[in-house]
Amino acid sequence: MDGTLIDSARVVPAAFVRAVAALGGPPVHADDVVAAYWRGTPEVILGFLTGRDLSPAEHDVYYRELDGVPVSAYPGIADTLGVLRAQGVPFAVFTGASTRSARILLAAAGLTPDLIIGGDLVARPKPAPDGMLLAARRLGTTPQELILIGDSHLDLQSAKAAGSLSASAAWGHMYDPGAPADVTLRAPSELPAIIGCQ
Repeated sequence: MDGTLIDSARVVPAAFVRAVAALGGPPVHADDVVAAYWRGTPEVILGFLTGRDLSPAEHDVYYRELDGVPVSAYPGIADTLGVLRAQGVPFAVFTGASTRSARILLAAAGLTPDLIIGGDLVARPKPAPDGMLLAARRLGTTPQELILIGDSHLDLQSAKAAGSLSASAAWGHMYDPGAPADVTLRAPSELPAIIGCQ
């Protein structure tokens, strides 16, 4: 989602920074937030950044900061998803963010996936394959029939662990050209040809 479908490189860290401040936590910067992404869901990240266990009501502070942020899909995403939908190809989102935050951000960007699997729905975050395995089950297919497009090395490792095809999103803010991927997409418009849709 982040860095692949939507350009949230500034708004998500900023929401965390505001939430930590509102909760009386120590000063944090956007770079601190990004460095903590691997920890898991927003609830886990927020607890880490504030340095204490938080109540559900305190977690809501982050979601209030996130709600209404200006976010948009990367150029070419909406058109590419339109091509896939016309061909009957399902579009699922597997994100380390929570399902709740994914719904907020995707709705703000005007994107409606067929399936959302947030980090709160799996036991182990990326690079574990749990999200891909759950996506396959819910879509009624096998992991080998899925392609995961992501800008992070954690995305690509999750795809490999599941036995799925991995595609690196070169437009994403965490893209690393050295991270192993089955294919690198320079633009979203390259995807339909890769999976046999035109």
